[in-house]
Amino acid sequence: VGSLDRETQLDALVESYIEAQQIPGIAIAVVEQSRMVMAKAYGVDNLESKRPLTTQSIFHMASVSKPFAATSIMQLVEQGKMNLDDPLVKYLPYFKLDDSLYQQITIKQMLTHTSGIPDVQDYEWDKPQFDEGAAERYVKSLAHEKMIAGPGEKWRYSNMAFDILADVVAKVSGVNFEDYVKMNILDPLNMKESDFLRERIKPELRISGHLFDLQPKVSSVYPYNRRHAPSSCLNSNVEEMCNWAIANMDHGIFNGRRILQASSYDLLFEPQAQVDENRSIGLSWFIENRHGNKMISHGGGDTGFRSYIILIPEKSLAIVAASNYEGTQINRLAYGLIDILLGVTPEKPQKSLILTLGKTIVNTGVDSAIQQYRDLKKSSIENFDFSEGQLNTLGYLLIRSQRLLDAIAVFKINVEMFPDSFNPFDSLGEAYMLNGDIESAVNSYQQSLKLNPHNSNAIHKLEQLTR
Repeated sequence: VGSLDRETQLDALVESYIEAQQIPGIAIAVVEQSRMVMAKAYGVDNLESKRPLTTQSIFHMASVSKPFAATSIMQLVEQGKMNLDDPLVKYLPYFKLDDSLYQQITIKQMLTHTSGIPDVQDYEWDKPQFDEGAAERYVKSLAHEKMIAGPGEKWRYSNMAFDILADVVAKVSGVNFEDYVKMNILDPLNMKESDFLRERIKPELRISGHLFDLQPKVSSVYPYNRRHAPSSCLNSNVEEMCNWAIANMDHGIFNGRRILQASSYDLLFEPQAQVDENRSIGLSWFIENRHGNKMISHGGGDTGFRSYIILIPEKSLAIVAASNYEGTQINRLAYGLIDILLGVTPEKPQKSLILTLGKTIVNTGVDSAIQQYRDLKKSSIENFDFSEGQLNTLGYLLIRSQRLLDAIAVFKINVEMFPDSFNPFDSLGEAYMLNGDIESAVNSYQQSLKLNPHNSNAIHKLEQLTR
């Protein structure tokens, strides 16, 4: 494919996603043969101020942060200050979990999500901590957490394991995690505007996240909390993320500066554990096959933001995509972008059933939305996702907007469409209960329980309702 034609295709794909999913803003960048060959921003950085998004706009990168933590650890391993097979407690003697096996957890298991450490339940984005002591305090707050498996037993994604690594990096290097990454990764890669420390980001480059609701809306909360730095808190833009992509594809070198030995990529980019039938994990990076190519990637999602990076080192191809909207199907878009670069026709985006019906409910009422749903199901089954989760999510968004009768109407259609599924009945029961219709709530919960006798929520609610 000629490069101009290719750019037209990339452009068209992004535009189709923006239209289908009503996306406020997206930025993308492409790397080929160790240089950035395209960077482009679409839409706005805030739906209220309507300021245009740029390729320098700084996004919360969410879990795309994790490989930066893995690279920091590998640097310290190369310097002989650490060993991947050492137990975590060797470096943080005060670390403990509510399980006798916690002392066996190794650094390598943490980097491959096989440590048995549970996941974070609440990031407390609404009450962030900013001080240097946050990392150690976080580790010391985990003593009551139960392990979800024995160390090395099975693969379970854990943000908590990565967050603990901030304190490991600090104790081993003598420098707090954010300063360590800045000095040893970001500065050498000329990522001047990027930082794990939110306060160092230039105000004029900051943007807002957008929440998925009946219509996209600006989030009042920006996802930042220093205790979750390594798992989630990189702030960067698509241009500078290209430098990171180049350094990784060139096995540690960027512009003649080396941040890691080539041999470290034998661990970072080689399977250490199996994730599912299609994917394995190296150290933090996901590995899979895409049209006969070895593909290395990581995605991210947090309140108001979505991000993705894909590397195909053998072809020296990479893409970075970031969106300031949590409704963006960023993984599907990222795979589509890399497919175009590989000369494969990308999948089209699915239109958002929730936003389409949500708009109708707001403008002309729930009855027209239900008619619209029936019409769309007849006429454009391939353009929308008609799974039960769609109407279920729409119903809960209506509850959140204090539109209980609308929610009941939507849940009733879901029950009609999926009569053999227990969850739509459970959701309908909840809406009836919130609306004070106890008899209908009991009937719905009983129906849900008939379909799934193990539905603990229905059991619990029926106990409450029939006291």
